[in-house]
Amino acid sequence: MKYAKPALLGSLLLLLGLTLTGCTTRRGDSSIPWSRPADWEGQIPGLSNPGQGR
Repeated sequence: MKYAKPALLGSLLLLLGLTLTGCTTRRGDSSIPWSRPADWEGQIPGLSNPGQGR
C-alpha cells in the first residue's frame, strides 16, 4: 500500500501527458489529398461510361 499511491499518481500523470500531446501531423506536412476523392471513388464497378477511356 505504501507504493500504490505514487504508482497510481505516476500512471495518471503519464496517461494525462499522452492524452494532451496527441499524435497528429500538421496540415501542411500531410501529402494525402483528403479534400478531393480519387478517380475510382463513388463508382459502381463495371458500370462506367464507355466514352471515359476506361
